Amino acid sequence: MEQSRRNFLKTAALATAGTGLLLNGTGAKLFASPKPRRPLPGSAKMKFTFRPVDLQLKYTFTVATFSRTMTPSVQVEIEYDGVTGYGEAAMPQYLGESSESVMAFLKRVNLEQFRSPFEMDDILNYVDSITENNTAAKASVDIALHDLVGKLMGQPWYKIWGLNIDKIPHTTYTIGIDEPETVRKKTREYVNDFKILKVKLGGSNDKEMINTIREVTDLPLAIDANQGWKDKHYALDMIHWLKEKGIVLIEQPMSKKKLNDIAWITQNSPLPVFADESLQRLGDIMKLKDAFNGINIKLMKCTGMREAWKMINMARALDLKIMIGCMTETSCAISAAAQLSPAVDFCDLDGNLLIASTADLYKGATLQNGKMMPADLPGIGIVKKINITECKD
Repeated sequence: MEQSRRNFLKTAALATAGTGLLLNGTGAKLFASPKPRRPLPGSAKMKFTFRPVDLQLKYTFTVATFSRTMTPSVQVEIEYDGVTGYGEAAMPQYLGESSESVMAFLKRVNLEQFRSPFEMDDILNYVDSITENNTAAKASVDIALHDLVGKLMGQPWYKIWGLNIDKIPHTTYTIGIDEPETVRKKTREYVNDFKILKVKLGGSNDKEMINTIREVTDLPLAIDANQGWKDKHYALDMIHWLKEKGIVLIEQPMSKKKLNDIAWITQNSPLPVFADESLQRLGDIMKLKDAFNGINIKLMKCTGMREAWKMINMARALDLKIMIGCMTETSCAISAAAQLSPAVDFCDLDGNLLIASTADLYKGATLQNGKMMPADLPGIGIVKKINITECKD
């Protein structure tokens, strides 16, 4: 029996070709059927369901280009042989997706044509080929599929990838652009739970934002200008000033359309400069390698976990620093990203902390000593908290 189980795991790992998998650890005991099993081809079909859900935020969230009090999402489930994988599409304004566009995309997805979820590359190549964009919609399928396959294998994905969770970096918590008193309130609320904070700049009160936070804490800060700085000389002057204030990195100082200006800033900057809006998918990395010191990978932009893993490996080969980031998301997408976090240098996985606690549909990765730690469960490591009405494909 044990030999058969080992053979199964080896076969399942090979089915996820191209990811360099390594299996270790034991299956979770919380599930009714802890021994992995794979039905014969054709004996089970994948059932695909999805539903839009609006996520209420704790605070109005403001960056250099817009403000919002909620964020739309679409929650996805893939059920196979009595096991369910969960996924999510989160759609901030700048991605150009909406609940309607995601729903329209997902209605075109036909998973019943595949024999089993272990045909991961074939399935995700098919999903990616449906349209050119719709990356958040594609990510929702990718995450649900990874959750399902991990559960069927009885392993979390950080173990499947051979990663060590002791290497997970501290995650940032994001302070959006706001009035000084609100900034003080947000900082005081979370300063004891985090080892590093992220501050949104690129507005008209950048120095006031930093000085206000420095009234409360001397924690290291990461800066995300969200393309807000318009002149490269101003940006570089700001970076030198920020270094004196205890800042450790800069994200996207200028518009993604000004790559030459960003390259000049990076060459002269005393702090590492990371690509955010300039980067979306795997094919972008080679174009950016000489303009940035690092990249910020987000599942909603790159179509999910499979491509994010490929991006991590390419960035390492090019000697680029890596951040794993997020949108405003439930614990579903955050837990999926947390599976990748032992392989990166910086984490920005606070999206589930930015929404109201009642808006989070899942229990998953949790903040522990300033780190977003995956739950010790197979798949992406989540449990559904409440039932939602399903919209069938």
